[in-house]
Amino acid sequence: MASETQPESSTGWTYWLGWFVTLLVSAALAMSGVFKIVGPPAGSPDFGWHSSSLIGLAIVELGCMALYLCPSTAILGAILLTGYLGGAVATHARLGDAFLAPIIMGVLAWLGLLLREERV
Repeated sequence: MASETQPESSTGWTYWLGWFVTLLVSAALAMSGVFKIVGPPAGSPDFGWHSSSLIGLAIVELGCMALYLCPSTAILGAILLTGYLGGAVATHARLGDAFLAPIIMGVLAWLGLLLREERV
């Protein structure tokens, strides 16, 4: 009879590095979401979004971040964050702005998930 082996729980340095990267990404997303709710700081670029749609964008962003932080829904959260950040790339590209930051954020989100999550 073949024995079924369970994957070992990640508790090494890669697990903690993954959570560190995850928390860095989440902190940046939380700041972005809060700025959308309270209003952008003075001197921020205008991305062409109507002010009434910023609350909805903030809710989506913070919701995706919450799913990403919860271990049982982390993969779904990363997929949704990828879509959200793809929209950010499109917005920046449409305005001729540098769009490397949302790409880096998406790569770091998946890197953090890869390091901390056994299922990936």
